[in-house]
Amino acid sequence: MTEHAQVAARGLTVTQAADVTPGSTLDLTADAVVVGSGAGGAIAAYELAKAGKKVIVLEAGRYVSAEQLTEMHAVTLGTMYADHGGQFNAQGDINILQGACVGGSTVVNAALCFRTPDYYLQRWGEEFGLTNLTTEVLTPYFETVEKNLWIKENAPHETSNGAELIKTGMDKLGVPQGIAKRNVKDCALTGFCFAGCKPERKQSMLVTYLPWAQAYGAEIHADTRAVEVLTEGGVASGIRAEVVNPDTGEKVADMTVMAPIVVLAAGPVQTPILLKRSGDLANSSGQVGRNFACHPTISLTAEFEEDVDDFHGATHSLYMDRDILPDENGVGGYILLNALEQPVFAGSSQNPGTGKPYVQFMEKYRNTVRLITLVHDKNNGTVDWQDGIKTITYDVDDEDFEAMKVGLKTNAHILFASGAKSVHIPAALSRVIESDDQVDAMIDTLKNEKSQYPYVSFHPQGTCRMGADPASTVVGPKGETHDVQNLYVVDGSLLPTSIGYNPSETIYALANYIADQINAAHPG
Repeated sequence: MTEHAQVAARGLTVTQAADVTPGSTLDLTADAVVVGSGAGGAIAAYELAKAGKKVIVLEAGRYVSAEQLTEMHAVTLGTMYADHGGQFNAQGDINILQGACVGGSTVVNAALCFRTPDYYLQRWGEEFGLTNLTTEVLTPYFETVEKNLWIKENAPHETSNGAELIKTGMDKLGVPQGIAKRNVKDCALTGFCFAGCKPERKQSMLVTYLPWAQAYGAEIHADTRAVEVLTEGGVASGIRAEVVNPDTGEKVADMTVMAPIVVLAAGPVQTPILLKRSGDLANSSGQVGRNFACHPTISLTAEFEEDVDDFHGATHSLYMDRDILPDENGVGGYILLNALEQPVFAGSSQNPGTGKPYVQFMEKYRNTVRLITLVHDKNNGTVDWQDGIKTITYDVDDEDFEAMKVGLKTNAHILFASGAKSVHIPAALSRVIESDDQVDAMIDTLKNEKSQYPYVSFHPQGTCRMGADPASTVVGPKGETHDVQNLYVVDGSLLPTSIGYNPSETIYALANYIADQINAAHPG
């Protein structure tokens, strides 16, 4: 394991709104200011601090230590997710879930990790001029983060009861299986990944790169919302921010951090919003906030005769990615992924209705197993900020919906082959498939109608596309914006295309790579 400076045995030292004098103005200086403390921000902060730089990390969300975690999804959604778990697209049919806390989404995600497939690295080189991001260049970065974050395949004992059932169906149909890799050390198998890991087994930024960065002197400020990137003569010079009470939303204090290096890692929604709030900064291409993708998912829920109790073990154990790559016409494919059945997500993802229908569905909760279809979608959405209002405009593309239907068919056939007695399709009008021979005909009738399906997304991407051409991209090949010197981006907004897989390890590796470029350009 990589050697680090002296790290606190537990927890972080974080300046929070409660520590700040109301009405005050904080004027800080640093060598680098990092906006966001999730997958990209934490790694950048650590690598810059380890190189000897004074680093200040600003996080808009609150700090929740392991001792404060409740292991209650409903509570966590309200306190540690963007918009209290209610971040939706403008059309209202996709719940876009993002962490909003110190450690970002890494604290509340499922810990699933995939290396960026060679296909996309090659495509990015050919279409976007990112010839520097080859497999050979990025492999050492993947290896580094995999070692530091304990990324490895699930062990057999970590597989959930539902995953074992699904595996039997995949075997019967000859469907190839992938074993999930997660950034977990000695998993406690509690099944509460989406509510934060109280035993600190998930190797989130909260227990790895952030304390490591702090050991090298990095400061962390929670409850601190960046509102403007400061520049002088086309060069980044700092961040103007506000300290906000996380319970009331009221401003407590103003803050200015002056720093010759500014690193944005607020995520594919908030990073473009910050640039737009800063006078439409770094947007000569007109691409800031464009090219949004999010891997929309629909879950089918199978009901079995016997109790399955699929709520302990790895959140994800098995996947099938045979059909993930785009076809010859460029239409994206899909990935299938099992997921633990937690009550809050079981009810919301299935949309069983309200009142009596909901109660009847949840009474069978112990008998159910969930299998997700996730599509590799087009980058056809936008993120905007006007008159203080955030808008995510995104429609599931018709071709992407057809790919979703193909995935749902495979999904349903696997569930019936696993022994399911019925399969529920989530929709405004409840639909239940009673037998395997009904699958294709019933799914063929599904139409791409707004607000008919409870889509869920955990993977926002794009919005500050990376590429060599300043006329069509926002960020250059080394992570610096084309328009503003010393302004860097290290989060999922960089991705030139949707990649069809969980993007966390891609972000980890890119953040490490870009941090190296920053240190090379700003030695000492």
